[in-house]
Amino acid sequence: MKWTQIRVTVPAEKIDEVVAVLTVYDTGVMTEDYRDILTSLRTIYGDLIDEKILNADKSIASASIFIPEVKDPSQYVSSIKSRMAELSIKADISQIEIDEEDWANSWKKYYKPVKMSSRLVAVPGWIDYEPAPNERIIKMDPGMAFGTGTHETTRLCAKLIDEYINPGDYMLDVGSGSGVLAICASKLGAEYCLACDIDEVAVRTEKENAKANECDNIECIKSDLLASVELKDGRPFDIVTANIIAEIVLRLSPDIGKYMKNNGILIVSGIVDSKEQLVVKSLENCGFEHKNTLHENGWCGIVFVKKML
Repeated sequence: MKWTQIRVTVPAEKIDEVVAVLTVYDTGVMTEDYRDILTSLRTIYGDLIDEKILNADKSIASASIFIPEVKDPSQYVSSIKSRMAELSIKADISQIEIDEEDWANSWKKYYKPVKMSSRLVAVPGWIDYEPAPNERIIKMDPGMAFGTGTHETTRLCAKLIDEYINPGDYMLDVGSGSGVLAICASKLGAEYCLACDIDEVAVRTEKENAKANECDNIECIKSDLLASVELKDGRPFDIVTANIIAEIVLRLSPDIGKYMKNNGILIVSGIVDSKEQLVVKSLENCGFEHKNTLHENGWCGIVFVKKML
């Protein structure tokens, strides 16, 4: 089995933003940030660090995802380049072929069902899992798709969807990647879900995952943010999610309310803690009320309510 490692190298201070982008494609992101060595030097492990690593350039950092041979890595590279350009991040993107016969299956032993919220559990497709009476299973294959529920921002969104969604809701997921959030909403009783992403590979993956989870009420479309989004039967959305990054959420802020009902719920994530207030102020200026924020490992998921017009 052959794999392609796609490695994105950027100025070290930009690595968190790159990791946030790459988790859209695969939650199994490998990070190389040699600034961590400075911390290790102050511990008993300092003497054990290889000299080559000690002398490595700490002004840059890298993040990698691994693509199986059944997928076209050039599509991922093209999409990543586009997203780096949107963020004005200067990135060196390289491809490395890996030929390891056992890797195709050996990595699976590191994955297990992940409790995303009180009712939602992400389960790898090869595992038999008996759900509790109140649990809903989301079937996702780590390493073989875009985003599978194990990243902090996905879990934050899933918890908030679980808390705020109501049966019969219309749900919109902007920049949906794998479609996992639309699947979560569908499993929790949403009547209709629209998942949109600018990337064709993502849209294809959304459709495959929706089918695998028997979610016939999910529509998947290619759209540059909201450009191709239309209201089904003229009905505004009850709940909208955008698990992207702060800069893209800011771009959405002036327009997202046009697609939502009064008192509708907006959930945004993919946001590092340091940019929380920037996002809150932007959306408050666009007619939203800040309702709640969850934090996990330096990331936050924020809930807003669209004010009455």
